[in-house]
Amino acid sequence: MAKAAFAKDRLRSFIERVERLEEEKKALADDIKEIYAEAKGEGFDVKIMRQVVQLRKMDKADFQEAEAMLDVYLRGMDMR
Repeated sequence: MAKAAFAKDRLRSFIERVERLEEEKKALADDIKEIYAEAKGEGFDVKIMRQVVQLRKMDKADFQEAEAMLDVYLRGMDMR
């Protein structure tokens, strides 16, 4: 019986930890949304800012590959 109680307590602990992190994640997402709104209010293009953030997450090789592929596609569409 003690084993079942231990498992129940451990499960509750895991669930509560996840719930706390989900709350923190929501708060961070709200903070990020506010920053983008502030930037938009100052005339920055939020869509482009989001793209820059994604590109900055890439390592150098992945970034260069994405840049090269974009160039190929744009040339294929006669856009460059």
